[in-house]
Amino acid sequence: MEIESTGGPVLLREPAEGTPPVITEPSALAEACARLAAGTGAVAVDTERASGYRYWPKAYLVQLRREGSGTVLIDPIALADDLQPLRDVLNDLEWVLHAASQDLPCLAELDLHPAALFDTELAGRLAGYERVALGTLVELLLGYTLEKGHSAADWSKRPLPVDWLNYAALDVELLIQLREKLEAELGAQGKLEWARQEFEAVRTAPPSPPRAEPWRRTSGVHKIRNPRGLAAVRELWQARDELARKRDRAPSRILPDSAIINAVTADPKTVEDLQALPVFSGRVQRKYTASWLRHLQAARALPASELPSPSQPTDGPPPVNRWADKDPDAAARLSAARAALTAIAEDRRLPVENLLLPDLVRRTCWRPPAETDEDSVASVLRAGGARPWQVELTATALSKALQTTAS
Repeated sequence: MEIESTGGPVLLREPAEGTPPVITEPSALAEACARLAAGTGAVAVDTERASGYRYWPKAYLVQLRREGSGTVLIDPIALADDLQPLRDVLNDLEWVLHAASQDLPCLAELDLHPAALFDTELAGRLAGYERVALGTLVELLLGYTLEKGHSAADWSKRPLPVDWLNYAALDVELLIQLREKLEAELGAQGKLEWARQEFEAVRTAPPSPPRAEPWRRTSGVHKIRNPRGLAAVRELWQARDELARKRDRAPSRILPDSAIINAVTADPKTVEDLQALPVFSGRVQRKYTASWLRHLQAARALPASELPSPSQPTDGPPPVNRWADKDPDAAARLSAARAALTAIAEDRRLPVENLLLPDLVRRTCWRPPAETDEDSVASVLRAGGARPWQVELTATALSKALQTTAS
């Protein structure tokens, strides 16, 4: 292990046993899987993706570490058709991950699924730590500093640089020890069962449904206030998305959001007008400007009936800042609920958003059940996905809050 000590936390530059080579061949994978199978306890798991570079959120590197097995680095792209030995081992084990919800979807695409789960980030939140980044928790609880700097790198690059691989291997180097510390602390605080319920909820969560109108998330879209302009944003966003899919490039590398908003605001009528705008004047973009202009023209030609609504459709309550005008009693209920939940969260030393999902609180306060006794409220919370420990802590307080009126 290459370390550097300055009198404070020890800086780790590479794993204790060195950084292993990346496995790209079936024979090497079979040997690594045999070692993993012979190990003991849970397996530390992490992935590296190419967010910001590639369209698809694939895993381009899988890092594993298990007691008695050492660290294993796997190229899932090179081994796409030969991963069954890994599934045979990993799918029967408990996994330890940091911020598991970020890694589980790309691992599920590889048909890799944990039998059980421990999430060190979520454990840190439940234990009451205000900062729960992996490096922060490792420093606080284990006394080491992990060298960082490559989390936003293009992990689809081949071959991967040695310093990137050191960084990737270090991400699983201390996960098992971190898990042990956090598990002991959660046990001492009486929160271990809470954590187990939360981990299971993460493990079994269904995939997120696709957004109904994803183009509305274009940065700066709030500047466009008329339906015709929103239609132009939609046209450019969809054209960019189609091209990004085909080329497997991050949409922002095809055309930045800011360029979409600038084009819609400027409303160019000719290719020359469009090419005069920032970004569109660049050498690479100039060959696409005729296509972008066609989409802007298509938005101009849409009949009024096909224009998007100025506001995004939603099945939820209105923005909270409008509640006092729309329904003063609902605003009073929400204020009472927030105060009660904040008090409970502070008493238990955990973030209020982990005590109960804010969206569930808002929905319940906006449209409360016909009966607001504790049992009825508990049923509403369970139906909304609250875990048993959350229901136990909050149902009574929320029941009282729902009986609050503006008068």
